Amino acid sequence: MNHQEELERRVRRLQLLSRKMVVEFLAGEYRSAFRGAGIDFEDIREYQFGDDVRNIDWNVTARTNSPHIKVFREERELCVHFLVDVSGSMFFGGDTLDKRGVAARVLGLLAFAATHNNDKVGLTLFSDQVERYIEPGKTPNHVAMMLHSLLDISPRSKGTDIGAGLEFVSSIKRTPALVFLFSDFHSSGFERELRETALRHDLICVAVNDPREMVTPAAGMLELVDAENGTATTVDCRGRKVGNALRLEAEKRRRRLEELCLRSNTDLLEISSSDDYLQKIISFLRARKERAVGR
Repeated sequence: MNHQEELERRVRRLQLLSRKMVVEFLAGEYRSAFRGAGIDFEDIREYQFGDDVRNIDWNVTARTNSPHIKVFREERELCVHFLVDVSGSMFFGGDTLDKRGVAARVLGLLAFAATHNNDKVGLTLFSDQVERYIEPGKTPNHVAMMLHSLLDISPRSKGTDIGAGLEFVSSIKRTPALVFLFSDFHSSGFERELRETALRHDLICVAVNDPREMVTPAAGMLELVDAENGTATTVDCRGRKVGNALRLEAEKRRRRLEELCLRSNTDLLEISSSDDYLQKIISFLRARKERAVGR
């Protein structure tokens, strides 16, 4: 099987799996977290898992002996934009699933949930420059094209400039949008752009991690090469010193990102390659909905 055939097989499998999960588990959660209750009454339909129980029509439910909810027409459709880091560090991982692959799985679920709710979805891939831009669309084939682009990208650069990616999205999205920023956040210096983007758009940071980044082989002296700038460093992997330092640095990076998101009023979803990512997304959406109800 050649590269193109393998890529198309991966996209089809991801497409089928994502659509099944969306229909069975995620559509109602997405609607509750992002679409709200709408403004004008439109119809009555049977209750689906994840629907807002406050919209149950008790009269119809009593007559039919089956839960039904009121459906409201939304004030406007959402535009959902996915901004994905494809720098060198995002290619770290196993033979079958690197961090870019994890991002593709999560993106597939969210994008199909969005189109299931009649929202448009678009994509920007970036390194330290914009690598690819796909205008918004709302069909399943459009989502498949986005996944194909993400999994097939060969970036011109291996560096990272999150600020440049955020500035690009702000330049093309003049009206408020829902923006998902996918990255491992092995970068700094983008604080201003994050705050400014969050003021204009509903911004969610999706931090993609791989626990193997903090594991060092018992190989004595080992040469490590930075995936983005190519710098080589020789380290002594005997004992626990290097592994402890890597874990400490990862924890510091995670805390900095948490604090930055809190200051910027930006939601944070953390996903690891070892996670049950469907449950992680559902938990995140429910927590977001609860915060909105609390406010």
